[in-house]
Amino acid sequence: MVRARTRQRAMHEPRHEPRHEYLQVSSQLDVVTQVQHWFVTICHSVEGESAWVGSYSDRLSLALTEGFTNAVRHAHAHLPPETGIDIDIDLATDHVEIRIWDHGAPFNPELLPEPQPGELLESGYGWFLLRRLADKVTYYRSQDGRNCLSIVKYGACPT
Repeated sequence: MVRARTRQRAMHEPRHEPRHEYLQVSSQLDVVTQVQHWFVTICHSVEGESAWVGSYSDRLSLALTEGFTNAVRHAHAHLPPETGIDIDIDLATDHVEIRIWDHGAPFNPELLPEPQPGELLESGYGWFLLRRLADKVTYYRSQDGRNCLSIVKYGACPT
């Protein structure tokens, strides 16, 4: 299951209104390629003052992939594969924000141990990697009972 929706600025809206994109996918790893393609297509379609996003598309695609696969593998590990994961993106002139929404049990990412140099782990690099790929990473439980991973990258600010 994949559902996408785009909201672009209408002619009467102010220029600072971010472009909003939305995708809902099932909780299955085999849709990760669709998620990546959707995201990269959006990044490369941005023009004008937000065109800087295209130069960060690989880095942000990796962050999105990491967040999505963590939601499938961890948050939705014991949920039916049809359980939806919502992804929304706000593209503004000075930043891009990716939000990944899941229905799993909440956790505190600050309790995750930082990998030590030279230490080889089978897993556990996700949160560490996300914080290196983005300028701001937050995780919270919303009032509707979903978890939200927010990944923000700041870019060129218009003059």
